Amino acid sequence: MKMFMSFMGALLLSTLLFTSCSKDKDPADTDIFAGTFKGKIGYTDSDQNISKDNGSVFVTKVGTRYDFRFSDGIPDLTGVEFEKKDDNTMVSIGSSGTGLITINKDRLVIGFTRDNKAWSADCTR
Repeated sequence: MKMFMSFMGALLLSTLLFTSCSKDKDPADTDIFAGTFKGKIGYTDSDQNISKDNGSVFVTKVGTRYDFRFSDGIPDLTGVEFEKKDDNTMVSIGSSGTGLITINKDRLVIGFTRDNKAWSADCTR
């Protein structure tokens, strides 16, 4: 019985330590930015002009880059690199396009141009 109580005590202690350590993790280092954002989206190129007030953007992280999958027939915006602006906000960087993409756990704003194509979004979760 004493051995069983020692085992249970060790199990409880390890569970408490494991769960408390996860709270120390910086939110910008996790995938809290991934997920679906809904709101106004748009896309323009030489052949089309799409604008939707109730669209969505599904954000995924692939390594150090992010992909943005738009609804309503808007082509995906992929391979965008980000840097941490503050503890809860990421901002696009790199020479893969011009403009700005900001993302935090609650909001996604896109004004980005690449190869004469322009994407826009003003979305929330």
